[in-house]
Amino acid sequence: MKILIIGGTGLISTAISRQLLEAGYELTLYNRGETEPRLPQGYQVIKGDRDDTETFEAQMAGLEGFDAVIDMICFNPKQAESDIRAFSGRINQLIFCSTVDVYTKPPATFPVVESHERHALSDYGRNKAKCEDLFMAAHEAKDFNVTIIRPASTYGEGGNIIHTFGWETYFLDRLTEGKPIIVHGDGEALWVSCHVDDVARAFVNALGNEKAYGKAYHVTGEEWQTWNQYHERLAEAIGAPKPSIVHIPADLLVRISPDQAMTTFLNFQYTNIFDNSAAKADLDFKVTVDWKTGAKRTYDWLLENDRIQSWNKFSFYDQIIESYKQQTGELIAELSNYHKRR
Repeated sequence: MKILIIGGTGLISTAISRQLLEAGYELTLYNRGETEPRLPQGYQVIKGDRDDTETFEAQMAGLEGFDAVIDMICFNPKQAESDIRAFSGRINQLIFCSTVDVYTKPPATFPVVESHERHALSDYGRNKAKCEDLFMAAHEAKDFNVTIIRPASTYGEGGNIIHTFGWETYFLDRLTEGKPIIVHGDGEALWVSCHVDDVARAFVNALGNEKAYGKAYHVTGEEWQTWNQYHERLAEAIGAPKPSIVHIPADLLVRISPDQAMTTFLNFQYTNIFDNSAAKADLDFKVTVDWKTGAKRTYDWLLENDRIQSWNKFSFYDQIIESYKQQTGELIAELSNYHKRR
């Protein structure tokens, strides 16, 4: 099969590309050419900017013979509409990388299934949902077959490990140095992560798979763990001391540091567990990399590639902890005997 990936240099798309090359697919990547792919030889690159829709569509019109397109960097309806114009009647299948962030949070029931209500909190999730609707309409119009894949938190070599303040790696240095770690809320919301190798395999198995046409799938992990467990097991995996966790409410963190804590406020504070049985049945999806093994592999890659920042890069972190402890201590001291004074 001849495959075009729009993107191709990100965490998931790199893993997909590597698996496609290993399986003997004929692979072409379309991207701006600003990031060198971490791939073996055997693929082609077409340089361009998909946001320049006129040029993008002209470039696509000049291409022939692709069986399927995997769009990893479609984030808004304008880009989805451009895909439909570019590929209608010219390919067999389009696989759209969506997200579990399309769903209403908190959900009405757990685990979340693919038919769950989609009223996302974030612009990112709302736009992905609009793209899904456009692609499914194209599928119904028989422009091409559509498969939607909704990953959750995906990590692995080539990427970072998330935490309450996002993706920056100073957090790992704090862990290894035994510095206090901020965790949102009480740390008891459930979270799930999936290693990129397992996620990528589902995309590959969806190609040309008639069972996957016109459907959306969760490609998500199964190792549900609280955020407290997440941090404790990560520390164990990388040989760090047991973390000293400081719990701070998410709605307070986002007011203190909105740039760093907005994702926590809109996403991480909610329990995220998903039913992946459809992907298991149709895409032969399997979780083969457990959290501690995958986290260690990711940490080692970051270390080997000099990607771990110093813990003092974000000095405001310790100021938040000190101020929070001081203010809550004063509040407790002031009110702890209040009932006795009534």
